Amino acid sequence: MSNRVIVFDTTLRDGEQAPGASLNVFEKFEIARQLVKLNVDVIEAGFPVSSPAQFEAVKRISGELDVVVAGLARAKEIDIKSAYDALREGKKFRIHTFSSTSDIHILGKFSDDRYGKSLKEKRKTIIKMSYDSVAYAKTFTNDVEFSAEDAGRTDIGYLSEVIEAAIEAGATTVNIPDTTGYTFPSEFGMKISELRKRVKNINNAVISVHCHDDLGLAVANTLSGIENGARQVECTINGIGERAGNASLEEIVMALKVRKDLVKYYTKVKSEEIFNTSKMVSSFTGMIVQPNKALVGENAFAHESGIHQDGMLKNRQTYEIMKPETVGVKKTKIVLGRHSGRHGLKSRLLELGYTITEKELKRIYELFVELADKKKEVFDDDLRTMMGDQSIDKKDEFFELEYLHVIMGTNSIPSATIKIKSKENNYQESATGDGAVDACFNAIERALDIKLQLESYNVRSVTSGRQAIGEVIVRLREKDHSFTGRGISTDVIEASAKAFLQALNQHHSFLKMKEDEKMFDHSLSDLSQAV
Repeated sequence: MSNRVIVFDTTLRDGEQAPGASLNVFEKFEIARQLVKLNVDVIEAGFPVSSPAQFEAVKRISGELDVVVAGLARAKEIDIKSAYDALREGKKFRIHTFSSTSDIHILGKFSDDRYGKSLKEKRKTIIKMSYDSVAYAKTFTNDVEFSAEDAGRTDIGYLSEVIEAAIEAGATTVNIPDTTGYTFPSEFGMKISELRKRVKNINNAVISVHCHDDLGLAVANTLSGIENGARQVECTINGIGERAGNASLEEIVMALKVRKDLVKYYTKVKSEEIFNTSKMVSSFTGMIVQPNKALVGENAFAHESGIHQDGMLKNRQTYEIMKPETVGVKKTKIVLGRHSGRHGLKSRLLELGYTITEKELKRIYELFVELADKKKEVFDDDLRTMMGDQSIDKKDEFFELEYLHVIMGTNSIPSATIKIKSKENNYQESATGDGAVDACFNAIERALDIKLQLESYNVRSVTSGRQAIGEVIVRLREKDHSFTGRGISTDVIEASAKAFLQALNQHHSFLKMKEDEKMFDHSLSDLSQAV
C-alpha cells in the first residue's frame, strides 16, 4: 500500500455549508484556482443539482482548471445526471454519490414504507440504492466515489455490506465519514481496520475518511484513519463546514510533514501556499480565523511571554516546531500606497494568490486608489478585503447604495438619510434610531418597505490603525431562511449599510428564484395535463 495520502478538498462544498459562508461563482472559482496552486488532488466544487449557481460553479471549475473536480450527488439518477452535466467538460472529473447507512439516519430519513416496513427491509433497500447509484454513475465516468453517510454510527457488519456492494458496482473510492463528529480516534481507526478485514473487495478501491469536528476530534480521527489504511482525506481550508466544521486541511498536511519521524505518510500539498489559501477563504466567506488557530491564526507564530521571547531569540526551535515560511507566513511585507502603480498592485495580488485579467485590473486599481487616498499604507489584509468586495457581481445586485448621510451626537437623536438605486426605481428615506447604525437600517427598511429580523450583526477591524478597513457581516432572517451580507469601508456605518443591502439582495434573489420555480412547476403541470 502506498504511503501517499490523496487530499480531497471540500471547502467549496461542505465548507460552504457553514452558516453564513455562501460563495458566488466568482469567489468559488478564485478559491479553486488557489487550491490548484496549493496542489490538492481533488476539488469537490459543489452539489450541482441543488441550485443553478452550484451547477454553474462546478461547470466552470471543471471546464477551466486542470485538476480532478468532484460533484456531489444523492443516490438518485436526477442528481447523478446533473453532476455529470456540470462536470462533463472537464478533463478529469469524479462523481461523488452517497447514501445514509446508520440506523438513526435510515429510520429518520427513510421512514416511508416504500423503503420497507422493517429496519431489515430498509437496510436492503439502502444497499440496492447504493449499488444502483454507483452503477449509474459508472456509465458516465470510471472515477466514482461512494460515501456511507453517518458511517461513524453505523454497525460495522452492515457498513461492510454496503461498502462491498458499492465497490462491486464500480466505486473506485469509498468514503467512511464521521458525519456527526461522534467517534473517538481509537474507535474510528478500528472501524477502518475492520473494514479492511471484512470487505473482500476492499483492495479494489481507495479508502477515504471525512471527519467532522463536533467534539474537536476531526483531525485526530483523520490521522487515525490514515494509520489504519485510509489513503484519502476529505478536509477544508480553516476547517470550515457544517456545525463545528470539518477536519482542517492545513493541520492534517502539516502534522504528516512535521512528524516524519513518527509517521511515513505524505501528501503532495505545497505547504508554502497554506497561509494565502487560508486568508483568501476567510476573506471570501467572511468567516474570521480565530487568533489561536493552529498554523494560520494570528498568534500561531507570535510569542509574548518573556521566557518564550528569550528562547526564540537564542534559537527559534526552542518554541517553534516549524518555520513560519513553511506554511507561507512571511516575515516581511511589501507595503503599497497611493503612489504605487498597476504593475506593483498586480504583482502583489499574484503573490497573494489572485489571478486577474487586464480588464479586471482596471476596476481593481480604481478601488485600490480610492482606498489608498483614505489610507497612507495599504496592507495585504486590505488587498484581500478589497478583492472580497470586488468578487460581488455588481451587475447582479438589485439594490445599490448611492448616498448616505448620518447626523449624530451625544445630546441628539441619531438620524440617517439614505438613497438607494435599483434596476427599477430610486428610493430615498430618512429615519431615526438607537444609534447611527440602527437609524441607517431603519431608513433602508422604510425606503424599501421591507422588514426582516436582524439575526446577527458583527463588525471587526480588518487591519490596524485609525484608518483601518472595517468589515461588517449582517445576517437577516425571514421565517426559515437566513440571508447574509458583507460590507467593507473605512467608515463602519457605510460598511453596515452595504452589508444590510447585500443581505437584502440575497433575499430578493431568493424570492425571484422561488417565483421562477413556481412558474416552472406550473408549466410542467400544464404540459402534463396537455399530454
